[in-house]
Order: sequence, then C-alpha cells, then structure tokens
Amino acid sequence: MLNLKLALSALAAETASWSSLWLLHSESDAALLGYLAAHGLASALLALCLSPFVANSAESARQRLGLVVLMALFSYAVPVAGILGSILATVALHSRRTPQVSHRFRALPLPDFDPHQHAGTSRRQVGLQSFLANAAVPVPSRMRALVALGNVPGRVASPMLRTALSDSSEDLRLLAYSMLDGKEREISRAIHQELEAFEHARHTEGDEPLGPRGLQAACALSDLYFELVYQGVAQGDVRDHAIGQSLRYCVMALAQKPDNAPLQLRHGRLLHMTGAADGARASYEKALALGLPPVRVVPYLAELLFERREFAQVQALMRTLPAQHALPRLRPSILYWSAE
Repeated sequence: MLNLKLALSALAAETASWSSLWLLHSESDAALLGYLAAHGLASALLALCLSPFVANSAESARQRLGLVVLMALFSYAVPVAGILGSILATVALHSRRTPQVSHRFRALPLPDFDPHQHAGTSRRQVGLQSFLANAAVPVPSRMRALVALGNVPGRVASPMLRTALSDSSEDLRLLAYSMLDGKEREISRAIHQELEAFEHARHTEGDEPLGPRGLQAACALSDLYFELVYQGVAQGDVRDHAIGQSLRYCVMALAQKPDNAPLQLRHGRLLHMTGAADGARASYEKALALGLPPVRVVPYLAELLFERREFAQVQALMRTLPAQHALPRLRPSILYWSAE
C-alpha cells in the first residue's frame, strides 16, 4: 500500500534539490552539495515508499532489502529518469508477479453418515455424554437430555448416569440416582420372581437333575445376574456377587445342556471376568465348535489372548472376521489387526 507521507516527502526533497541549484547559483560548490544531499534524501524516501510493492515479489527479507537499495541507487545515479524508471519498474513487477499462497492444510471431506446410529425408531445421541457434562448448558436442558436416557439401552445409559452423579447440580444428581436405582430395582424384582420359581421347581421337580421349570429358571437367573454386570448397574462387591451368582446358575444349566452354544459363551465370559483364563478359553472354543458365529465369540477370545500377550494368535483370529459385516465399533480393530 502506498505511503502518501513518504511520497510527498520524496517529492518535496526532490523539488528542494533542484531549487537549491537556482537559489545558490549552479556554479557554486554549496549548490552542488545541497542538490546531492536533497536528491539523495528524495531517492531514499522514494525507495521506502515503493518498498511495499516489491515485498510480495521478493522471496526473502534480504532480497527485499536489496531491491530497495537498488531502487534508491538507481534513482540517485540517474536524475529524473531514474526516479521515473524506478516507479515504472515497480508497477510492472507488482502487476506481473502475484503472491503465491501456500495451502498448509488440505480440505477433507465430511464423514459419511453412520446408518448404525439408528436404533429402531430413535436416533442414538452420540454427543449426549459431552452435553450432560457441559456445565455451561442450562440445567433444565440437561435434565431433559437425562430423561431421554430412559429410552436408551442400559449398557449405554448407565455410564452416563453414573457420570451425572458427580454433577454440580443437585437436581441432576437426584434424577440420575433415581434412574439408576429404578434400573436396578427392575432387574432385582425379576431376580426375586425367578428365585421363587426356581425354589418352587426344586421342591416339586427335584434338583438332581433340574426339571424343565427349574432349568428354565436357572437360565433366566444367569441372564438376569449377568444383566446387572452388563448394564453397569452393579459396582464393586455387588458386581462380584452378581458374577458369582450368574456363573453358579450357568454351571447348573450347562450340566444338563452342555451343547448349548450361547450358554458356553456366557460361561466363558463369566470365567474371563473372574480371571480363570484357561477355563474361559476352553468355553470360547467350545462355543465356536458348537456353531456359534465367530463374530460373537472371536472378539472375546482375542481379548483373552491379548491379555496373555499371544499377539500372533490374536492377529490370526481377527483376520478370520469379515470387516464389512462387523459392527461399527469392532470394524477398526479388525482392520488394525488385519493390516500387514
């Protein structure tokens, strides 16, 4: 951008240089020295005035300084014509060479919409946990979002509800606690009913072996106790108790239905949770042998092998799973272990 003050100062200095020759007489040494000094000042001011136009054409600060000095010397060495030449050369250089804009970041396309975010008729709230944890959001809005978790599966909702228990709002904490307590009471009520049915079946049908109703109640109790763990409702010692009870009734059911593949998978998962790695591995492998789809068993077996640092077997197992038919959360793991 043209600096008008420098341009006017350069014009005034150049005018003064020629005026000094007329005022002091062109034959005197004082007139010559006055002319040279004023003309040199005018050349320097002109070069500074034109420096913004050569800044975009220069590749470095040193080159820009060299161009400014060259214009000043040219204007000083060649009176009148040098000044006009410097102006014309600067305009021509500026119009021909446009600044090169470097794009440091490339544009990325937006990610595709994940169809698995739909669950039935409701849409999964991907950012709901961040929304609930944001203290800047009004409490009524967060409470409405918390109430919406009542329609979300317990496996997804329970961790968010437990996070809300430490919220600064007392109303939000009470609502989260009541919702968690409601989920626990619902499962506990079902467990109580099945326990009564199990005891009644044992008295009427016997317990060695279990009768049809007793076997059905044992399977239901194993499912319900495991649901306490799966949904994250049970914590600490209560969780350990739920795992133990689910394992107990699962063993009862397996004693009469050893070829039940889902029960074998449940048995393996419960043993895995208790740290019985060898028994869990045997149950996983038996569930596979009984025909359970690998996509349901292999991830748990691979997790067990990973904990035992048997990475080669983990990679071999994960490569057997088709990534295109896997769940969205499992697909990145399959692609990672399948990479060469």
